[in-house]
This record gives sequence, C-alpha cells and structure tokens, in this order.
Amino acid sequence: MADEVRHNEAESRYELEMEGETAFAAYRREGEVVVFDHTVVPEALEGKGVGSALVKGALADVRKQGLKVQPDCSFVRHYIERHEDVQDLLA
Repeated sequence: MADEVRHNEAESRYELEMEGETAFAAYRREGEVVVFDHTVVPEALEGKGVGSALVKGALADVRKQGLKVQPDCSFVRHYIERHEDVQDLLA
C-alpha cells in the first residue's frame, strides 16, 4: 500500500487512494525540511492501516530526496516515535 502513495506537489501533500477515498498528509517546505502540518484519513478508511501506509510512503519519498522532517502533525510525530528506522529523518 505504501508504494501507492503519490506526491502531489501542486497541492503540497502526499496522497493515498483506496476504496474511492483519498487520505493525505499535507506539508510545507522550509528549505531542506518538510514540515508535515496535518494528516487526513477519511472515516471510511479508518482502522485499515491507511494512515500508517501513507506516512511510510511519504517518509520514503522525503528520504529519497535527501530532506529532513519536522512532524508538526501528531499522527506523523507518533509514527516516527514508533519506527526507529525513520527517526534519522528528524530535523
């Protein structure tokens, strides 16, 4: 599922479509830092791991670009706290 995350640069967000719904993690760029503001998972997709897959895919793209992350969004912050393999991305 994380490999289906797409970077919508025009909207400054990462998106994951599933069951006709779109979950997204919005961000803003501050130099070499991606600041995640908020994450939205439609109610119909809650409890299915969509939010975690979305953040996993977004962080993989951030890593690929050689950027760092500032998790202002509590969902992204909690994801990073639970996954040591992405903690090196913290700005």
